[in-house]
Amino acid sequence: MDEELHSLSRRLIELRIEHADLDEMIDRLAEVQPVDELAVRRLKKRRLALRDEIARLEREIEPAEPA
Repeated sequence: MDEELHSLSRRLIELRIEHADLDEMIDRLAEVQPVDELAVRRLKKRRLALRDEIARLEREIEPAEPA
């Protein structure tokens, strides 16, 4: 169980880093003229998918306490 939790924690860190990298890439692309709207949309879609995966892993690592 500890090994699985460590693996999930490591994956969560990797996803957070990738999410931050995408934020930076989106910001840089938005500054370039002309703006490549298709590339920005694809990056934002990937960033949203990462956010969902991060939320899922956080719930798996630390499940909500019962009411």
